[in-house]
Amino acid sequence: MTDSLTQPLGRAVNDILPQRYPFLLIDRITEFIPGQRITAHKHFSANDELLQGYSPHTLIPAGILFELVTQLGAILVMERPQMEGKVPVILQISLARMYQPVLAGETLRLEAQVLKIRENFGELRGVIYREDQLVGEGQMRFAIAEKNSLRLALDNQKT
Repeated sequence: MTDSLTQPLGRAVNDILPQRYPFLLIDRITEFIPGQRITAHKHFSANDELLQGYSPHTLIPAGILFELVTQLGAILVMERPQMEGKVPVILQISLARMYQPVLAGETLRLEAQVLKIRENFGELRGVIYREDQLVGEGQMRFAIAEKNSLRLALDNQKT
């Protein structure tokens, strides 16, 4: 992890999110207003692990782009002190639109903002820009669950 990932937050992103390389996608957080909004940048290189096996000018799949925005939103929600021992769970993606393709070699600016947040649920909006051009946008509802209760539920499903 680079220091730029810890600067606006006070702690490392990998302390907040469960994702690890190559699935931790955010390169650099540039703005963070706790409980309100967060901005980050991502540069897609042809050498990215996620793009191995593709041509150098491949289209970035929309699923990866929306995962970026989801990770950013999770950082925004989970950075609050009261979220210790909790995990966000996506309940509904009410909007997911791509307006322009994104190619390897491009740099994106991503933004997530809280629309509504309560103790155990909330709603986020995310946008993706290439320079000042809107590339995609989405909106989701999420729940906040105790990590231990999720582990118990998963263990009960296995038996």
